[in-house]
Amino acid sequence: MTNKKQQSAGAQGGRPENPFIDGAFYDRVRDYTERDATFSKELKAIADRGAGKESTDARFAPSLELLRGVVKKGVSLNDMFERIVMGTESGLWEPWLAAFGIELRGVSYGKTEPRNARLALDISLGAKANPLFANAGIRNWRSLVAEDCAQLQVEKPTEHAPAKAYAIFFLETGD
Repeated sequence: MTNKKQQSAGAQGGRPENPFIDGAFYDRVRDYTERDATFSKELKAIADRGAGKESTDARFAPSLELLRGVVKKGVSLNDMFERIVMGTESGLWEPWLAAFGIELRGVSYGKTEPRNARLALDISLGAKANPLFANAGIRNWRSLVAEDCAQLQVEKPTEHAPAKAYAIFFLETGD
């Protein structure tokens, strides 16, 4: 079953559909397809559809709710995001984020303007976030994240490296 928003977008000639957004579809495919092949099919569907831009601030994106509550190194991801926005403990941001497979790709350090940041969540096959989502029963998390994120970066596999993919989110504090 596809969701209504997805059907209307496809019917209106909008973005291509990604059937992997539907968890039941994902589970059926996964039951009959090897892990790597399922990932490749889902990543192709994500790349074809593009970023959904439904909730681009990582602090509020519904697809990241599970991650925001997880505590690593004594601090929740939600607290990490708030510390980045407030500008406190900047030397600890990158190691905190790395525990979740998130890279800090840019941040404004200015004291007088709002602190904004650009974050890249690894959604590749071996992503650090995968076990967290899998343990919660959210096997199609990559497709859900792609619907919320602002941008997608998908690098095709090479002879020496597997495909890499990132969902780009922001921490936006300015009005």
